[in-house]
Amino acid sequence: MELALSPDVLDPRPDSECLIEAALTLVDGDRQPIRILDLGTGSGCLLLALLSEWPNATGFGVDISLQALKTAIANAREQRLSDRAHFVCANWANGVIGQYDLIISNPPYIATSDIAQLDREVAAYDPHLALDGGEDGLAAYRSIIPNLPPLLRPGGTMLLEIGSDQASAVKSLIERSNTKNVTVLPDLAGRNRCISAKKPLESEF
Repeated sequence: MELALSPDVLDPRPDSECLIEAALTLVDGDRQPIRILDLGTGSGCLLLALLSEWPNATGFGVDISLQALKTAIANAREQRLSDRAHFVCANWANGVIGQYDLIISNPPYIATSDIAQLDREVAAYDPHLALDGGEDGLAAYRSIIPNLPPLLRPGGTMLLEIGSDQASAVKSLIERSNTKNVTVLPDLAGRNRCISAKKPLESEF
C-alpha cells in the first residue's frame, strides 16, 4: 500500500507492523462486519491497512491535528476506502461515541528528553506532537487507557504500540481498567512493541 506523507504525520515504520499482525490474528474480521477505532491516526496507515484486509470492516480515525487528517483523508481516497474510513478531529477519545470491536493506537511514547537523541531523520522531520510522550513517555497512555473500556464492545480488543522498555508500566495501566488477557507482543526484531487486551464478555463480568 502506497501512502502519501506530509510534515504533519509520522513516517510509517516496520515497528508498527506488529500491530497489524496482532489485529489480524486476534480479531475475526473476515467473516463478520466489525468497527475499528484508530486513535492518533496520522497518515491513516493502520486503519487503512486493516480496512484493506477486512472488506466488511468500517472505521474511524481520530487525530488532534487537522493537517494530519487531511493527509489521512487523501490516503483513504487514493486507496478507494473513503466509503469505509471516516475521520474525526479530537483529543484522543474525548467526544468519541459508540462501541468498537477493535481499538488500535500508536501514540507518542518517546520521553521528552530523549527526542533530541533520536536518529536525525526522526528528530528533525517527524512531528514532535506524534513523538513526545511527556517526561516519562507515558503521558498518552494515561490519557487513553481509562477511556477505552466503555468504547469497546464486550469481547472487543485493544492494541497499543509501546516503547520496548515500557511493557511493564503500560500493562499495569491496562490492568487497572476493565480488561483481561493482557499480553505483550514482540516486533519483527523481537523487542516488546505491542500490548493487547480484551474486554470481558458480559457473561464474564
